[in-house]
Amino acid sequence: MKLLVLGGTLFLGRHVVETAVARGHEVTIFNRGRTNPALYSDVERLHGDRGGDLHALQGRRWDAVVDTSAALPRWVRETARVLAGGVGHYTFVSTCSVYADVAHPGVDEAAPVHELADETVEEIHDGATYGALKALCEREAERAFPGRALAIRPGLIVGPHDDSGRFAYWVHRIARGGAILAPEPRGQPVQFLDARDLAEWILDMAEARATGVYNATGPREQMTIGQLLDAMVSAVATDARLVWVDEAFLVQNGVEAWTDLPLWLAPNTHPGLAGFLSFDVGRALAAGLRFRPLADTIQATLDKAEPTTAAGLSAAREAELLGAWQRSEAA
Repeated sequence: MKLLVLGGTLFLGRHVVETAVARGHEVTIFNRGRTNPALYSDVERLHGDRGGDLHALQGRRWDAVVDTSAALPRWVRETARVLAGGVGHYTFVSTCSVYADVAHPGVDEAAPVHELADETVEEIHDGATYGALKALCEREAERAFPGRALAIRPGLIVGPHDDSGRFAYWVHRIARGGAILAPEPRGQPVQFLDARDLAEWILDMAEARATGVYNATGPREQMTIGQLLDAMVSAVATDARLVWVDEAFLVQNGVEAWTDLPLWLAPNTHPGLAGFLSFDVGRALAAGLRFRPLADTIQATLDKAEPTTAAGLSAAREAELLGAWQRSEAA
C-alpha cells in the first residue's frame, strides 16, 4: 500500500518506516527534516511543519497514514483538512496517559480520559495536560476520518533508538555490574512494549483497516519490577547484585519515582499511580499484538539505545544512597 508516515525518523516512527519498507509498502515520510535527515534512501521525503506548513501534502493520495508526531489537536485538525479527501485510513498514535484515573489496575479503553476546561490550551504543563491534548487529538482524527480512524494508546515504548533513557537506564546500569540500587516494592507491576513489536502491529492494523481505540503495552503476562530486573541481570551481567531498598527510605531521601528510578512508581507513596503500569490490553491481544522474547529487547537496548541524564540516578548519587541504606540497615 501507499503509506504516509507523519514523523518517521525518531524512535517509533523510525521503526514503522523500516517495517513498512521491509513489507514492500511504498512509503512517504513528512517532517521538518531536522532529525536523522540522512536516514532512508528508499522512501520519499516531504518537508514541512505540523504547525502550519502543510503544502507538500496537498493534492496527494495515500492508502493509509500513520501519525506518530502530533501532540496538539490543531495539528491533527489542520493535517486532516489537507489529507481527508485523499486518504483511506488514519492511525493516530496516542498514549495511555489519556486516562484520568489510574489508581487501580486494569484500566481499559472505556475508562474516562483527561479533559481540559479550555480546549484551546496548547502549552503542556503536566502529564494531565499532555494526556488531555492527546485525547483531543484522537477526537479530531475520528471527526476527520469517521469510520476510518484507529487510535493506539501505548504505554512505555522501549527498545532500539529509544531516546527517553528509561528502560535503557536499567539495562546499561546492570551491564556495568556491581551493587545496584533496586527499589521496593519489588512486586510492583511493570509494563512496556518493544517499539519493533508496536510498529509491526500498527502496520497489521492499518493493512486490515482496523478502527477504534486500543491500549498497547506488554508483556502478555503480568510482570513485576523484580522479575524484570532479574531478567536483565541474567541477560547482560554476571557480577551485578541487586540491593533492594525500602520505598519509604527512598522517598525520605528525595528519590523521585519514574525519573530518578525509571519504571518505579513508589506505589505506597503515590497510590493514585498504582495502576499506571498495569493497563488492560485484552483488546490488543485479541487483535493480534505479539511480543518478542524479553532477552531480545534487553540486548537490542544495550546495543542501540543509550541512557540519558534525564532518566536515572547518577553513579555518585546511587553510591551515596546505597551507603546510607547500608548504614541504616546496620544501625
